[in-house]
Amino acid sequence: MAKLKNIIKQLSDEDFEAIHASLIESNADKSAYLLKSMREKHLSDAKIMSELDVNTNAYYTLRSRLNQKIEEYLLQQMESPRTDILKKVANINEIIFTKKWAIAVATLKKLEKELLDYDLSNELTIVYKSLKKLHINSPELFTYSQLYNKHVAYTLALDKAEDLLADYFKKYGHYMMSGEESDKLELTLVSREMNNVCSLYKSHRLYVYQSCLNIFHRLFVEKEEDMEGEVEPIEDILNNIQKIFNLYHLDSIYYHLQIVFDFLKLEYYNHYKVYRKAENYFEEVNESISSLMTNYSLFTFPAQFLITKIQRHIRMDNVEDMYEENEALFHDFECDKNDVPKFITYVTYRALSCYYARKYDEAAKWLNNLLNEVSFKRYPHAQLEIKAILALQYCLLSDFDLFNQLVNSIQRQVRLLGKDNCDHILNLTKILKVSISDTKKNKQLKIHTFLSKFEKVEKNYFAPTMLLKLDDDFAKRLSQ
Repeated sequence: MAKLKNIIKQLSDEDFEAIHASLIESNADKSAYLLKSMREKHLSDAKIMSELDVNTNAYYTLRSRLNQKIEEYLLQQMESPRTDILKKVANINEIIFTKKWAIAVATLKKLEKELLDYDLSNELTIVYKSLKKLHINSPELFTYSQLYNKHVAYTLALDKAEDLLADYFKKYGHYMMSGEESDKLELTLVSREMNNVCSLYKSHRLYVYQSCLNIFHRLFVEKEEDMEGEVEPIEDILNNIQKIFNLYHLDSIYYHLQIVFDFLKLEYYNHYKVYRKAENYFEEVNESISSLMTNYSLFTFPAQFLITKIQRHIRMDNVEDMYEENEALFHDFECDKNDVPKFITYVTYRALSCYYARKYDEAAKWLNNLLNEVSFKRYPHAQLEIKAILALQYCLLSDFDLFNQLVNSIQRQVRLLGKDNCDHILNLTKILKVSISDTKKNKQLKIHTFLSKFEKVEKNYFAPTMLLKLDDDFAKRLSQ
């Protein structure tokens, strides 16, 4: 919210008037009022909601759409250097056939400098190929041949880095669900390969891609304290990336990757429990989560934010707020079912949001559909976790038949996986059995006894049972 206000206040008068006029023309009167209020008035959110006569959910949607409108306008106003350069590259043959040799060479040399500044390797190969031809009778032929070969190799390295980045986050999804050491080893090998590829060239674009992977890897896979050798501090990497983004502020790729690094900053400060700094990025990432989940899986694992968000709401004791927010955040979002780890995380988040809002029937529906739509053959521990959360909903709904069937299924699966790996699930099922038992005497006390044995252990796989708030309210709900 604060970031949206800052953007609006920093708009030039001309841009502000243009955006305001476009909102009025499209009959978006409430958005126009919100824009003007944030720029010219010092009103609280509650006061603006009152004057607009909207509830919290509608206000949240209004803010999100206004932010989107402003971004679209600013993107349209960008004088993209990429577009200008690409037009010049497309006209290289025209230059060669119509200009004198000295002018043609000078033009291509100037174009070379612009392309080097923006790290556009594909286009540089075209320039060097043309310079080779123009210097066929000159000793400089060898120089341009070498530069051409170098940038062909660099282009392949850049393509390789992009492929490795996408492959890493696909594999991370499997690791997150399974917790298998073999999956973790694959991630480490991809990380090393990425570092090897990026070490071949001094390139800010390769550094950005490398940082997307390395920061995430150090936060969620190979903990920083366990890493060997000297590594660049994450905070220094984040500062360097911001400098690159500021320097190449008209680069469209960097413009869009800003939200990825806002997400990484949030996760970095959250990892080290510097929650005050993490809050500086939460609102921006939260409002962009639908876009992140849809468009950024090649550059990060955005579903991780949903877990972080639940943990934050538990910490701030306002878990019930998530349900209402979701209507605005995901109003036009469709999760890709083929991306199974992301889909499992998203549906579980929605189900837990329903649970915390005491909408147990809706939570059960989300989880039932998930178990029916997705194959968990590769992720037995994740399946067990989902079943345990579903059993909790049946317990709270007093659906004893479905509860007993599901608990029997859970116990069979626990025997297959080994009790030592599933202590927390067994403890949870014992709590739920006490809850549905006919004995009412000391029920809450018995539940508290089991809760004291329920250890919040850190699992190396997807464990939504660790996102349950096991407090007095939990015990009270189950003892009623």
